[in-house]
Amino acid sequence: MAVMAMVGCGRSEEKRAKAPVRVKTEQAFGGADAADGPAFVGIVEEHESTAVSFTGMGLVRRVLVSEGQTVSRGQLLAEMDDTQARNVLAGAEAQMTQADDALQRYRQLHDSGSMTEAQWVEVQSKVAQARSALEVARKNVADCRLKAPVGGIIGRKMIGSGETALPSQAVVTILDVTSVKVKVSVPEAEIGRIGEHTPTYIRVDAIGRSFEGGRIEKGIVADAMTHTYDVRIHVANADRSLLPGMVASVRIGGIGTGTLHAGNCLLPVSAVQRRADGTLFVWTVGADSTAHRTAVSIGATRGNRVAVDGLTGREAVVVEGYQKLSEGTKVVY
Repeated sequence: MAVMAMVGCGRSEEKRAKAPVRVKTEQAFGGADAADGPAFVGIVEEHESTAVSFTGMGLVRRVLVSEGQTVSRGQLLAEMDDTQARNVLAGAEAQMTQADDALQRYRQLHDSGSMTEAQWVEVQSKVAQARSALEVARKNVADCRLKAPVGGIIGRKMIGSGETALPSQAVVTILDVTSVKVKVSVPEAEIGRIGEHTPTYIRVDAIGRSFEGGRIEKGIVADAMTHTYDVRIHVANADRSLLPGMVASVRIGGIGTGTLHAGNCLLPVSAVQRRADGTLFVWTVGADSTAHRTAVSIGATRGNRVAVDGLTGREAVVVEGYQKLSEGTKVVY
């Protein structure tokens, strides 16, 4: 029994030794050198916002979505009480039946020549009117069911069950966040240096990630009080990690003392480690989820972050939990 207990303890220790180490990583993204120009404060905005509303007035029976929920195009969002609309539809269907019956009876008179052409045209007109009224009634019933015109995420829900909706009053807003825009205000003295494809570096501390900005939209009307122009930077957001309202730190190439280049990354100072021989390295996570030492050099610091050279700009760098790592350690993050 003693031998079995020792073997069991040995296996338990071996299992613990092989257990992956939990760490926190940050994407090493090529961006602004710490010596580059000033950082602008930006706000993340949705790519597009769609306000969805009923076309008529009525009592909202139920709302089937909640804020933050992902919806697809054509999905049912809310329903309005359709009692009145269905009553109108029943009346329109009865009128259509009556008009069709009259058409068949008068057709025989028209074909036999016992009916003037003017009277026949009047009968046909009544049929057309009844058909038009029926289509309108059907549409009114269908309009009591509010469906998503586009896919996206529910941003805000303005009306709940039991409330009365007015025509064109928004019930919910649907946000397209598959890509987002980061809005910054740029002084008029700097706006001329920014082009459509000027490189930008965006840091969002709320999710601990950095991004490369894409195409830039420049506003053409300055704020009368601050003399700044709105600049919107497109950012890909396939995983929907960036949400509207998040605060971002934005550096724009060509503004300040330096320029942006992909060779440098801004990382927490604590992520950079020193070997016994004095060389510097950071822990990076490979495709097989193992930790590796990657040699780097550093530049100037800004706050608690330092410019790091020697990375490709796409590595996952360990910023917390590196104390437990050795070469080849399995990690989870």
